[in-house]
Amino acid sequence: MRLTTKGRFAVTAMVDLTQRGGKGPVTLAAISERQQISLSYLEQLFAKLRKNNVVASVRGPGGGYCLARPASKITIADIVVAVDEPLDATNCDRQGNCKDGKPCSTHDLWFGLSERIYEYLQQVNLQQLADGELSKKDEGAPVRMTRGAASATAAV
Repeated sequence: MRLTTKGRFAVTAMVDLTQRGGKGPVTLAAISERQQISLSYLEQLFAKLRKNNVVASVRGPGGGYCLARPASKITIADIVVAVDEPLDATNCDRQGNCKDGKPCSTHDLWFGLSERIYEYLQQVNLQQLADGELSKKDEGAPVRMTRGAASATAAV
């Protein structure tokens, strides 16, 4: 499973909006310039984010986008799901019909991974990410995998 540019760009744009939105609405053109994301792509993403009540739009001069609710109440999973990014490591869309209509031998492994990814993204809110708090959390330390190692160890 790989998070596509849709999910990555949506989260990046939302962090930008959070960091700069305290002074009023933020234009997509400004986010586009700062983050080097196509304006037309941002328009598509923000239409989905608005439809899912993650952002609100302000029309007219001085208009743009602002958060629809406090950043501490918006999880990264909310953003990723709002832009239709699949959080699924299975090959069967979690249906359990991977092989001849039945679960394949590794279905539970990939299903469990999908669940863990979603749970992790549900635990991280936009404010934490915007404030850089993830790098400060011991529990969020990346896992370093080495070839031939019997187990993974947390990076320190």
